[in-house]
Amino acid sequence: MTLTDIRAVIIDLDGTMLDTAPDFLLAINRMRNDFSLAPLTLDAIKKMVGKGSEHLINQVLAVDFDADQCQAHFSAAMASYQRHYLDINGTESHLYPEVIEGLQSMQSKGLRLACVTNKPIAFALPLMEKKGLAPFFELTFGGDSFARKKPDPMPLLETCKQFQLSPSQVVAIGDSSNDAQAARAAGCPVLVVPYGYNHGEAIQNIESDGIVETLLVAAQLLPTKHWS
Repeated sequence: MTLTDIRAVIIDLDGTMLDTAPDFLLAINRMRNDFSLAPLTLDAIKKMVGKGSEHLINQVLAVDFDADQCQAHFSAAMASYQRHYLDINGTESHLYPEVIEGLQSMQSKGLRLACVTNKPIAFALPLMEKKGLAPFFELTFGGDSFARKKPDPMPLLETCKQFQLSPSQVVAIGDSSNDAQAARAAGCPVLVVPYGYNHGEAIQNIESDGIVETLLVAAQLLPTKHWS
């Protein structure tokens, strides 16, 4: 793993910086109650998050409905979910250990920071403000900021363009195969944390450049600014 020429870091949000599964649990089960459906467990919901709201709602509906019924209910379910999520956004979620310390360390090294998440930008920005993350990030993009979302490389490639850096100079940090696949396709090195969601799959099965226990550990692997 070569991280000697890293000048910027792209960091995922859900499952990487914030444990937002309790927020999803509350919003999804309020939506399901609107449809007179039984609540889901936290473990079940953790396996569904990470691929954007559309995928999430389809997965939630598929617990009870066939494909045609899912399509018929999708718009109303999405509207209900978005309403409930905006009401509770951030109230049940919490920072993972050493996130702030990791971001501070990266900043102190002169590294530029971007948050790239599949969460809709209207959810991501207020959540980051509420949790004290927003000031660390030069750029923030959501799942609806571009035509395609992770695991497509487009969000990472567009972020590298805005930084005016080669993808090889920008390390991605995430918790799932979405992050690793997007980084690999973009040409970015990628580190993964072991505590996130990853759709219920073992993080060790992901092709990455290393597993880091926390963002502070990740920061310690990265170089201090030495370029002009």
